[in-house]
Amino acid sequence: MRSETRSLIWGFLLILLGVLFLGNNLAWFNLDWENLWPLVMILGGILFWIGWIGNRKEVGLLMPGTILTTYGLLFLYCSQDGWYQMDRLWPVFLLGPGLGFFFMYLLGSRERGLLIPASVLTVLAILFWAGENVFHFFWPILLIGVGIYLLFFRRRGNISGTDTKPGEPETGG
Repeated sequence: MRSETRSLIWGFLLILLGVLFLGNNLAWFNLDWENLWPLVMILGGILFWIGWIGNRKEVGLLMPGTILTTYGLLFLYCSQDGWYQMDRLWPVFLLGPGLGFFFMYLLGSRERGLLIPASVLTVLAILFWAGENVFHFFWPILLIGVGIYLLFFRRRGNISGTDTKPGEPETGG
């Protein structure tokens, strides 16, 4: 994005914010800041995304853009519906960066290393939501399944119970 275009965008944005705050201070209208502050976060997130659209090589802008937008939406919802909702919506704090890593992978150079934190954070958020709601029995079953997999299926070629590697001769003991 050219610096002239960037200056225009920032200029209009600052004028708009100034008019909103001045109008609120002069009682032209009443901004309920207590409920509208999450919109600033969402706007900040969108600006990061616009920055990425202007220069698609700047994939790092997707992470703060996604986190600010996700958290802003969460805070906006809670400010309208009640902060007591946070006791079940807290996994969004894991989901925000998880989605950020996914977007960096999908819209960037497809670095496979980004999929690890993306998957871990997103799966944890989903599992914590599942544990909070209907699937409270899912965690124990998941642990049992992973344990069975590690004990019986991960040990390829080791049926005899010896510690020999494939291709090595067994030694009698």
